[in-house]
Amino acid sequence: MTRTVLKFGGTSVASPTALQRVAEIVKGVKGERIVVVSATAGTTDALIASARSAEMGDAHQAQETVLRLAGEHKNLAADALGFESADVLKEIADLTERADALLQSVAILRECTARTLDAIVSYGERISAPIVAAVLEHRGVKAEALSAEGLVITDDAFGHANPSLEETRARAVKELAPRLKYGSVPVVTGFIGSTAEGVTTTLGRGASDYSAAILAAALHADELLIYTDVSGVMSADPRIVKGARPLTTLSYAEVAELSYFGAKVLHPRAVLPAVEANIPVRILNTFAQSDAGTTITKKADQDGSVVKATTSLGGLGLITVQGAGMSGVPGFAARVFDTAAAERVSVMMISQSSSENSICLVVPDEATDRLRKALERMFNAELRRHDVERIEVERPVAIVAAVGEGMRGTPGVAARVFGALGKASVNVVAIAQGSSELNISLVVMDKDREKAVRLIHEEFHR
Repeated sequence: MTRTVLKFGGTSVASPTALQRVAEIVKGVKGERIVVVSATAGTTDALIASARSAEMGDAHQAQETVLRLAGEHKNLAADALGFESADVLKEIADLTERADALLQSVAILRECTARTLDAIVSYGERISAPIVAAVLEHRGVKAEALSAEGLVITDDAFGHANPSLEETRARAVKELAPRLKYGSVPVVTGFIGSTAEGVTTTLGRGASDYSAAILAAALHADELLIYTDVSGVMSADPRIVKGARPLTTLSYAEVAELSYFGAKVLHPRAVLPAVEANIPVRILNTFAQSDAGTTITKKADQDGSVVKATTSLGGLGLITVQGAGMSGVPGFAARVFDTAAAERVSVMMISQSSSENSICLVVPDEATDRLRKALERMFNAELRRHDVERIEVERPVAIVAAVGEGMRGTPGVAARVFGALGKASVNVVAIAQGSSELNISLVVMDKDREKAVRLIHEEFHR
């Protein structure tokens, strides 16, 4: 018997019409089914805002937000079902009381730790799952809502917890396999998990995809279906490129590159459990069920394309460490990256000249000044001796990436990329290309970001 994991995003569970479509989709899938759900669109943002209000001592505003969310979810359930379910109302009331108690505690202490915030924001998924399960039951699908707490087991890195795949596999087999055997559809909360001791954690914003992939791998699923509000991965952001089109197939490597560099359809870590378990992943549109979507496998079909997709990531800063005294000095680059690590700054891209007299780092813009000051402290002596001549910042910048398996071994790809940009006078600030030849990444000023995406897309999708 086939086993399928279906994940539904925030827009797919945010309205009565959407919920009815979810029920139709689940009902139409044969074999054993596990459903993973996100919070309704906008709920997590509202919960974070309520936590921040409570931290500033505004308990009333925080409470108002939670009560508003409770009312919206009651109305959503009643409209989707056509009646008020006592079980769903009780679940909403219990969860609301818990969230309110947490927020009142935050307001008293004027402190919201990462651990407390995880407990607060988990309300979104925990209130969504019972509603989806009730709608499935109403449409004739035996279903049961389950919290991923005690199921997806993680470390205690609150806010961006890392799962223990072995422990999660054992829990999933124990908790989910019997339910599947008896024909029930578990509706599991995405995004959240818990430590082995039962303390609530979250996997990071947008990580319900990751939750679904973890469970798919743990249960040896035959397929992972990720339902969203777009018809698969596009060749570029359609808001920027009018000629962008859905991609029928992608490899795991291609989608990992695209998601890292700004494509919003799939969470960057979501492919990892699927890669290890060799599970096909399909990105589908809840609101356009006839659309083919995108299928992601270990090795995608060769369609003759060179650059499959062009994506970008803005709001970044470029830090350059430069000096003749850096050349040939062992450990210089290590000191740069150790400084970034000590400041807990994620480095998005690296470029180093072959002469070793300059290193460029692309980092989130909000971390740029902090990292620059830390580097100035680290290289204080070298700056005074002029071994390091300067540590300078350019901002705001953007990374534009051209991605495709067809680039590997194809001569002249870089020439076409830079030729297209050069003709339109787009200045390239830094360049990076991995030895896999799967991705050419370049840095441009943020004002040129959209133009660069359009030019590269046009060059390879005429």
